[in-house]
Amino acid sequence: MTPPDFVTPPDADRTTVIPLIPAAPAHRLVHTSAEHRGRALRRTSFVAATVLGLLALVYGIDVAMSAGKVPRGVTVAGVHVGGMARAMAEQRLRNQLGPRLNQPIALRVGDVDATLEPRRAGLTPDWTATLAQAGEQPLNPWARLVSLWRTRELGVVTAGDRATLAVALQKLRSQTDRVAVEGTIRFAGTRPIPVDPRPGQHLDVPAATDLILAVWIHGGTVQAPVPTPVTTQPVRTTAEGIRAALRDIVEPAVSAPVTVAGDSHDAVLKPDVIAAALRFAPDSRGGLTTTVDNPMVIAALTPQLASTQRPGKNAEILIQGGAPVVLPSVDGRGIDWAASLLPLLDVLHKSGSERTLSASYVTLPPSLSTEQAHALGITTQISTFTTGGFATDSGRNIRRVAEQVNGAIVRPGETFSLNGYTGPRNAATGYVDAGIIDHGRPSRGIGGGISQFATTLYNAAYFAGMTDVEHKEHSYYISRYPAAREATVFEGAIDVKFRDDSSTGILIQTAWTPSSITVTLWGTKHVDVESITGPRTDFTDPKTETIHTQPCTPTQGSPGFTVTDTRVIRDAKTHTELTRHTRKVTYDPVPHVICAP
Repeated sequence: MTPPDFVTPPDADRTTVIPLIPAAPAHRLVHTSAEHRGRALRRTSFVAATVLGLLALVYGIDVAMSAGKVPRGVTVAGVHVGGMARAMAEQRLRNQLGPRLNQPIALRVGDVDATLEPRRAGLTPDWTATLAQAGEQPLNPWARLVSLWRTRELGVVTAGDRATLAVALQKLRSQTDRVAVEGTIRFAGTRPIPVDPRPGQHLDVPAATDLILAVWIHGGTVQAPVPTPVTTQPVRTTAEGIRAALRDIVEPAVSAPVTVAGDSHDAVLKPDVIAAALRFAPDSRGGLTTTVDNPMVIAALTPQLASTQRPGKNAEILIQGGAPVVLPSVDGRGIDWAASLLPLLDVLHKSGSERTLSASYVTLPPSLSTEQAHALGITTQISTFTTGGFATDSGRNIRRVAEQVNGAIVRPGETFSLNGYTGPRNAATGYVDAGIIDHGRPSRGIGGGISQFATTLYNAAYFAGMTDVEHKEHSYYISRYPAAREATVFEGAIDVKFRDDSSTGILIQTAWTPSSITVTLWGTKHVDVESITGPRTDFTDPKTETIHTQPCTPTQGSPGFTVTDTRVIRDAKTHTELTRHTRKVTYDPVPHVICAP
């Protein structure tokens, strides 16, 4: 019997033995493959679950540990604060950024450098708001993961007080602002020096406020000057135009003196005078126009050519033998400076013997010719007035003012001013210290007594029919003057003025004696004048004043009162009344002064 594990093939010549492997049943093979895959899947799931669990555990621990802290990776102006408790982060920012933020802010205002103190300008960092920009802890796992190597930069949030900042910038304008300065040429002796133009500039405070607040909000610190907005005022000149004027005009002008040829005598205009007299102004092409200050040149040349000129002499009207007499005028001869200096600018461009001018002479008529003096119609006395009773020292001042006014001529339509005609009345012009009335009490001052002359002059003009332009009575009545028809003066404040509204002129004649002053007006008599003084009314009693200081002069005092004066003007030929004017005056009571020990 053939063993079951071998099969004998039918081919007898060949004997081949083929071992047979027993085949497993089909259901057994399938079960073994599924079981293997299940075990592998279970192992993979277990590993994945373990890893996820570990990651979840790490995530949870990370979230729990970072709660309330600044998110990782956050920096502020280069300072790392990520992962820190907010209080610690704020402290780090104060320590590391605070000193930097307190440094002055450098500003560039046009072409001027300036600095701004942050705290004084209302600029302070807000650390809480700065860190608030970082937000809360992210819950996204990926965001938390990448924060381990990525950084996020935050700007410094600033608490900026706009009004305080604007005030601080406004104060900087004394350093930064300037008006436009045109180019010109100045002199060091006779050496011309160009001065370049500078445009004006004006700090734009509102725009600068916006800019600085923006800089601070987005970073806080400034490493370079901040270009600060300005408005500019342009100039018309240029540096090139200034130098062209210096080269082409100024340097030749002061290179040598100029000779001015007069009659039988020459004058020399020196380079230093030329330099001082040159004036410059911008032209339309960026350069300079040049002119000459003629009065300065004339002042330098007149003394040198004085001997070649002859002053004129006005006609004079003198009272001789009780009547006005005209002394003839004399023409003068002088230099017509306007015509003489007309070619000067052209001559200043020349050199050598060509730098010469010729003085042009003209006849100088007097301001009052003989014909004009006769035409004034000053032929007879038309009024006169005299006052007296003055002290010796007051008399000296009265004499001095009389000397100044004597011979004054008032032409038709002109106004005579006592203050204007005499000018300053002080020691330098011949006046002395004398008695005055100060608030009703005797006192002293330079020029005391002039009011007596003013009263005398006023009355002479009053009775000559002159138009009263300005006068003021004393506050207290002085018995030697006519009530409501007197005048006081005070230099620069109170004056005596009258106008000649007639067709002929007036000559003022004064006559002084140690006890009186007389003012007489000469002219042509057109009117007769009458003065009507009214009764004194409304009396007021004087007050008593006790003076404890020295010097002190006692007075009995006198009552105040009100009085009127009416001036009636009539035609001298027909006696027809032309005008009637009443003036009401109230005098204060003169105080009763008691001098206490």
